[in-house]
Amino acid sequence: MVNAIGTRKNISVLDSSHTESVKIDVIQYDKLKGVTPTNMAMNLHYMEQNDVKVRQVVCYLNNGRVTTEAGAMSYYQGPIQMESGVNAANIVGKMFKAQVTGERMAQPIYYGSGMLVLEPSFKHFHIIELRQGEQIVVDKGMFYCATGNVRVEPFLLRSASSALLGGEGFFQISLTGPGLVVIESIVPMEEIEIINLNNDVLKVDGNFAILRTGTLEFTVERSAKTLLGSAVSGEGLVNVYRGTGQVWLAPILKVYNNLFLNGNRATFVDMNTSNTNVRAN
Repeated sequence: MVNAIGTRKNISVLDSSHTESVKIDVIQYDKLKGVTPTNMAMNLHYMEQNDVKVRQVVCYLNNGRVTTEAGAMSYYQGPIQMESGVNAANIVGKMFKAQVTGERMAQPIYYGSGMLVLEPSFKHFHIIELRQGEQIVVDKGMFYCATGNVRVEPFLLRSASSALLGGEGFFQISLTGPGLVVIESIVPMEEIEIINLNNDVLKVDGNFAILRTGTLEFTVERSAKTLLGSAVSGEGLVNVYRGTGQVWLAPILKVYNNLFLNGNRATFVDMNTSNTNVRAN
């Protein structure tokens, strides 16, 4: 008998959605209580003050199927089977796809009945429901899991300029419904702006558009009509989305990336200083 994780103490359910055969919960550990060293306790206190908490994705299968990113599984309970998604018929194609996209070759498929718990993370998980034939395109590394009928495929950018200058590379990940998709992001939903386009144009300075519907055309263009105008404006090239559909923007993503880089640089300096002191002694 499987006990739902969300009913346990110290754990809350942040988001939940279901199909006929799979229920997906995003859970959060409200407080980490197993810390004894003082320095770890201080770090956790500051993290909790800033809502930096551990989250997990839990899938409850009732004769259902779930595809996950390679390495995402933590544990599962019940009569659930796993297949790698790689066999003698598709191994060459999978190897080529992995080489050109940078994604892992295998995306495990779990099927049966029981509970599948994925790896914990400090990142945020967003559940998206896709209708029949509905397609979204996400950045590499954002796909986390999907229910059985969702097609997970590499998406080749149509123009060389988009691939080379847009900051996305030649491939992204296409997810086509019907079913549920979970994406992983360092940005919470409260800091994502959803732009709805109706035969319209959206121009973005930077690669902080983390998701778009497959109905939109994506190109990279000059910010002004002329090269001189683009240079003088200081904007240069912009990512352009045309048509009817939806774009998810995370404008604060650049700030997080800068904080991460500065934090790593500070750590590196501290380590160097520490090493210098050790050598001096």
